[in-house]
Amino acid sequence: MAQRPCHPFLPACVLLLATFVLSGCAGVKVSSLQVKDYLNQRRGDVLTTGQLSYASDENLRVVGLDATSCLARDAECKLAIASSQGLRDERRLSTLSELWLKTALDNEKVGSASGNDIAVLDAYLQSARYAYAYLFYTSRQPRERAFEDRQTQVRDYYNFATQQVVTLLFRMHKHGNNDIQPLQSIGTWQLRTRLENVRFAEDQAVPEDVIPASSLTFTGLRNMYRRDGLGAELVAVTKPMTIGREGSAPFSETSYPAISTVLLFKGDAIDEILDTSSVEIVGYDPYRQSSIQVGNTKVPLAANFTSGYGLWLARSGFAAQAINTLFGRAAGINDPHIYLMQPFDPDRRIILMLHGLASSPEAWINVANEVLGDEALRQHYQIWQVYYPTNAPLAYNNYHIRNALGTALKTLDPAGSSVASNHIVVIGHSMGGVLSRLMISSSGEDLWQSFLEEHPLEGEKLARAQEKLGPYLRFEPVPQIRRAIFVAAPHHGTPFAENNIARWVSNLISLPVNLAKRFNDVLVVNPANEAGYNTGKSVRIPNSINNLSDRDTFVRLASNMPVSAVTPYHSIIGNYTPKLDLVHSDDGVVPYVSAHLAGAQSELVIPSWHSVQETPQAILEIRRILRLDIETSLPEYNAFISNDKLVD
Repeated sequence: MAQRPCHPFLPACVLLLATFVLSGCAGVKVSSLQVKDYLNQRRGDVLTTGQLSYASDENLRVVGLDATSCLARDAECKLAIASSQGLRDERRLSTLSELWLKTALDNEKVGSASGNDIAVLDAYLQSARYAYAYLFYTSRQPRERAFEDRQTQVRDYYNFATQQVVTLLFRMHKHGNNDIQPLQSIGTWQLRTRLENVRFAEDQAVPEDVIPASSLTFTGLRNMYRRDGLGAELVAVTKPMTIGREGSAPFSETSYPAISTVLLFKGDAIDEILDTSSVEIVGYDPYRQSSIQVGNTKVPLAANFTSGYGLWLARSGFAAQAINTLFGRAAGINDPHIYLMQPFDPDRRIILMLHGLASSPEAWINVANEVLGDEALRQHYQIWQVYYPTNAPLAYNNYHIRNALGTALKTLDPAGSSVASNHIVVIGHSMGGVLSRLMISSSGEDLWQSFLEEHPLEGEKLARAQEKLGPYLRFEPVPQIRRAIFVAAPHHGTPFAENNIARWVSNLISLPVNLAKRFNDVLVVNPANEAGYNTGKSVRIPNSINNLSDRDTFVRLASNMPVSAVTPYHSIIGNYTPKLDLVHSDDGVVPYVSAHLAGAQSELVIPSWHSVQETPQAILEIRRILRLDIETSLPEYNAFISNDKLVD
C-alpha cells in the first residue's frame, strides 16, 4: 500500500507550536523593585526581619539547598555549608554565622528551660566565632570589604552575639546556674573573662549585672551618643554608695560605667579558630580605649556614651530627693557629694558641675550628655557632678564642697601630679554659680570681721568660734580650678528672694540637722545671767534663700571678693524680658546686673528663662569655652604643676 504524503505545512506548524511551548517555560521575566523593598533586599536579615538574608539564601541555593528545608534540617544544613567546596570562605563563614544566630534566637524564644541557657549560649558563641573568622581571617582584609553590605551584616551578627553571650552569662549567674569566674567551663566552652581594662566603683571585681545599651531608650535626653565599631555596647550595674550621710565618702565613681566587650577566639587561622573551644571575654572602658588590635587588623571599638549616664539619672530619684533636702526631710542629704560620670581618668581634665537651688545633677541632663557626645571634648575631659544640700547656707556648702573635692583628688591621685588633679573647669548654675565664684575667690578677713561686728566675742567663746566658724569664713581660691563658667548666677543676690512667695518658702526650709549639732556650742554668744535670762545674741544661721537675697550680708561681701588672677571666667546669662533694655532685664529670677561680672573673658546673653543652661545656645557656648580651654591652657600647664599647689 502506498504511503500517504505529509501535509506540506505540518513541519512548520510543529516547529511553531514547539517554539510557543518552550518560550513559556525557559524565559526570563523582569519586574521593578519598589523603593520600600530596596533596603530589605540588600540588608534585611535575621536581625532585622527575622528571616535569613538574601546573601544567605543565595549561598544555600549554590549548594543545592533552600531556606525552608535548611531550617527544617538544621544540623545537616550547617554541615553541608561547612563542608561545601562550592563556596568561598567569606560566603561560607557569613552564612554559618547567620544560621547559628537564627538558631540562638529561636532557642531563646523557648525560655530559660533546664539546659536551654547552655544551648542558647553555645549557639551565640558559634555565631560569633564564624563572624570573627569572616571579619579577620579570610584572604581579604576588612578594609577591602568596607563598602559591602555583607560585612556590615556580619559585624552586626558578631556584636549582637557578643552582647547576648555576656548578658546571658550574667543572667545565669543571677539565677544561680553558674558563678562569674575569671576562668570557667560551660558546656564545651572554656571561657576566660578579662575585665582589668575596666574600673568599677568601690573596686568591685565583677559588676552585679550588665544591660545592653541597645535595649535602653530615654526621654529627656536630646541625643544618644555612640561610636560604631566592633563589640557589644553595655552598661554595667554596680552597687551604689550611700551618699550625703555623716561618715560616708564624699565622692563616688559611677555606678553605671559603660563597657565595650569583645569575644576573642583562640587561633591565628580559620581552621584553628573553628576548632577551638577557648574564648576570651574582654571588657574595655570606651572612654580610654577607642580601638583594638585583632590579628593584623586595627578596628574601632564600639561604644555608647549616653546609656550609662541616662540610666544613672533615671534610677537616681534626684527629683524627689532634692525637694526633701530643701525642706530638711529625712529622705534628703546633709552634705555635698561628688559623682564621677565615668571611671576616674588621670589624663583627662575635670569639669566640675554645680546645680542650683532646689535642684540636683538633673539640672545638667543635656549639658553633660552633649559634652560627652563631643569627641574632641570627650578625649580631654571627664565630668564630676556636685550634689549638695540646697537648704544649707553658702558658707557651709562652699567649705564642704572644697573638702569633698580635695578628698576625691587625694584618694584617686595621691601624688597629685596628674592632669585631672591640676586642671579643673568649674561650671555653676544659679546658686551653684555663686558657689563656683566662691571657689575661685579670696575671702580675706572680710567675712570674719563682719561676723565679729555682729557678734562681739572674746575669751573661750572667741577661740571656739575661731576653730569652728573660721574655716567657713576664711578661704582662698582652689588652685586646681583653672577656668570658671557662671550660668544665670546671682553674684550680687536677687530681689526675688525677698518677695512674698520666696519668704514663705524660706520659712518652710529647714537647715540640715547635722549643721546645728556641729555648731551648737557657738550658736549662743553669751550664756544666761544669774537670773536665768539669756542676755546674749544667738548666732543666726541663714538658709539658702536668705543667702540669695540682694540684702544678705554674706552675698554683698562675697560679690566684692577678688577672684584668682590665673583663673579666667565666663558668663552665660538669660534674658526673659526682651522688651527691657539689657541693664534692666532679668531671667525671671536673677537680674542681669547681678549675673553680670566685670572682667569676664566672655559674656553671652540668651533669650531664656532662668534655666538657660539647657538651651542649645548655652550648650554650644559651653562647648566653645571648653575647646578654648584646651587650646589656650596647655602651654601653662607644666609651669603650673611645678608649683605643687594642691587642695589640702
